[in-house]
Amino acid sequence: MNEKLCERQTFIVCAEESGARLDRILADRFPESTRSYLQKLIQAGDVSVNDKIAKASTRPTCGDKVTVSFPEPEALDVRAEAIPLDILYEDDDLLIVNKPKGMVVHPAPGHSGGTLVNALMYHCGDSLSGINGVLRPGIVHRIDQNTTGSLVVCKNDAAHRAIAEQLQTHSITRAYRAIVHGRLSEDGTIHTTIGRHPQDRKKMGINVPNGRDAVTHYHILEQFDRFTYVECRLETGRTHQIRVHMKSIGHPVLGDDVYGPAKCPFPGLEGQTLHAMTIGFIHPSTGEYLEVSAPLPEYFEELLKKLRKE
Repeated sequence: MNEKLCERQTFIVCAEESGARLDRILADRFPESTRSYLQKLIQAGDVSVNDKIAKASTRPTCGDKVTVSFPEPEALDVRAEAIPLDILYEDDDLLIVNKPKGMVVHPAPGHSGGTLVNALMYHCGDSLSGINGVLRPGIVHRIDQNTTGSLVVCKNDAAHRAIAEQLQTHSITRAYRAIVHGRLSEDGTIHTTIGRHPQDRKKMGINVPNGRDAVTHYHILEQFDRFTYVECRLETGRTHQIRVHMKSIGHPVLGDDVYGPAKCPFPGLEGQTLHAMTIGFIHPSTGEYLEVSAPLPEYFEELLKKLRKE
């Protein structure tokens, strides 16, 4: 077990969690932390069940006491880069940025620079929360590389925990705009589980083993001959949720090179036409509801103009 500890979090396993793998329970309890990070904590002996060091295979039952010891954040080894940020809102606790298409949120193999985190390091310096580990300072949730729009960044751990708790209880407003293939006939709700695809580990799939509950509500904004402009509101925030859900009903997101058709009908379009427009939550310091919207990117507006002329 690590000797230097930032904090300890203790909880009692509820009936719905009973018998599930420990790492999965932790992933649901601490959505601000990646599953791989939580698994490393288990391997390091930083997680106990009923005061006994747990193993990855541990399956706690209802009433068990789980304690997680989060180590102090390591010194950040990510270089600050003077990358312009489109800041929609900022105060002492957090900022909301409008992430552009093509920008990766945090450093990873193949993307050591040019990420949102590199830009945040330059803009915020040391004023970023450290809960989610060395490479993800301030990052409490993510959107895909080719998805644009609103992303919350936390400047301190208290704000991080407050936003993460709202994410866990699905109380955050998250409204996306998308253009999907085909003509949808009516509004609807998609409710499935989503998990890692058993054959293709780079993809997610619905109703797969060990999938997690996922709910997407979609509303038709405008219909075209071959496409539909929709708003999607998330109750949950699973990886690739909107993209997987829209594909599951036969209406993949336009430009999606993972879940959509192999050939894009608009040459030059890179990645899915998906925009995180509105995000709203209870501010961690004021206790008041804060809602911010990111305007549609220019490429998205141009696509809508083309579709309206067809």
